[in-house]
Formats: sequence, C-alpha cells, structure tokens
Amino acid sequence: MSTPPPEGSSGSPHPALQAPGQYVVGPAESVGRRPADQPESAAASRAWWDAEATDYYREHRAVLGDDALMWGPEGVYESDLGLLGEVAGLDVLEFGAGAAQGSRWCAARGARTVATDISGGMLAQGRRLDAAAPGAPAYVLCDAVCLPFADESFDTVFSAYGALPFVADPARLLREVSRVLRVGGRLVFSVTHPIRWTLPDTPGQAGLTVRTSYFDRDPYVEQDAAGRATYVEHHATLGDRVRQIVAAGLHLVDLVEPEWPEHADHVWGGWSRLRGELVPGTAIFVCRKATP
Repeated sequence: MSTPPPEGSSGSPHPALQAPGQYVVGPAESVGRRPADQPESAAASRAWWDAEATDYYREHRAVLGDDALMWGPEGVYESDLGLLGEVAGLDVLEFGAGAAQGSRWCAARGARTVATDISGGMLAQGRRLDAAAPGAPAYVLCDAVCLPFADESFDTVFSAYGALPFVADPARLLREVSRVLRVGGRLVFSVTHPIRWTLPDTPGQAGLTVRTSYFDRDPYVEQDAAGRATYVEHHATLGDRVRQIVAAGLHLVDLVEPEWPEHADHVWGGWSRLRGELVPGTAIFVCRKATP
C-alpha cells in the first residue's frame, strides 16, 4: 500500500492551501495546484518514493503492518471487509504495491501474486519484509499505465492507494488493468475520498472547514526551487471515477466508504477519529470485468 499524506511529504503536512492555486512556500520548495502531465508525475513519484521508502515504512508500520492488506489510513483491512473474495489458487496482481503488504497477505492465503510499483526503493523494502512473511510475491518494476503482462493474465487485480492518485491519466491506467484482467475477474482499488480533498490536511478542528473546491481537478504539486515537481497527486470526483471504470469495460459492483473503526485512535496525516467520524477519508471501488 502506498498511502502518502496528500499534502506534504515525509509525513509532515505543509500548511493547507487556502484556495486553489495559492502557494505556501517552505524551505527550498513550494506547494500548490497546477497542471502536471504523465512524464512529470511519474518522475516525481519514482524519485519521491525511492527516497521515502524506508522512512515511510518505519513511520506507518504499526498501522500498515508487514503482511496485511489495509485499504485506507483509517485502519480498515481486507480481513474485515472481504472485498477480494477467496483468492486461493488465483493469479493476483497488485499495482502500486509499495512494499507489497497486500500481495504478501494474498500469497499467504494461497494466491499466486505479482506486485508492481514504479519505485524500486519501495519494492526493495518489500523484499526485505519477505524473510519474515509466510509467502512472497513476484516483483515487477513498472509504471502502472503500461503493464508488462499479456492480455487476461490475472483473475484479480487490486491496489490500496497505489498508482491511481499519482498518474495524470487514470483512465489509461484502468484500461490497462482491464486488459490484463480475465473476463469476470475482479478489480478492487482504494483512493483518497474526493470529499477529503476539499479539507485542509490537518487531523484537528482546523481540518473540518472546506477550503478548496470539490471540482478543482488541478493536481496537488510540491516542487523544488527550480520549479521541478518533487511530489504530484491528482484529484478526481466520484463521478470521474465511475466514468473511468465504465469506459474501461468494467462494471462497478460496490462503492465502500469505510467509517472510522471503533478501536482505532491513531492519526495518519489528515486522517483522525475526529474527522473520520464526520466525513469519509477513503473510497473503495469494487469492480468486475464485463463479458464482451
């Protein structure tokens, strides 16, 4: 699972944008909303995650785990939701896998799993975890918008906050996923709930006031002093996601908006019990590949 704080790198959020297009200047970088194409987005993601892989794992391990499939920073897990169904004996692909905790969870339950990510650093972190896990996936370094697999190679495809929020053309990514998914196969993916994008990235009371437009689709971009993007995250509305799913030849089976778990009192970036009991922070889409 690759679940960054949507505003601010290294787990330390920048001050929230007060309005679309306003920049908050920090040490040797600026933060704002501006266009970012696929090459720029991919380059930023690869470099950012390579640099952050070890620290990210260390910071979030208590919630993320080593071999659990966590769908969102609230601490909601596949072991509770059962969205993938039975995976034993299936060919399973996780794209945007990060350190492949979800793939490891599936492998331990008898799936033949492949974990892909754009970051070699994140996949290396995954390999370090394999020694302590009951099952190990195969690893493939690639951009999810161009998956190096034959048509209809997998029974199930999933991603927990991986790749989709970081690509400039999510419709293209979903077409790729549909291509490698067998007819009748299942796709499940989670992303930041779009309503959460309207709120400042702070878990306290200040994070409960809408500051940006739900309809502002300009990506969130962190850049260095030279204007080079160092972190890019793209936004889409719920309607955008549904249209992308349908255009890829997939059927939307369910949309899960998990409530904050009763037992969870942690804070993850802007996710907290205070906010999670009022608005959803995660959206999980459950899809099937349509019959031709």
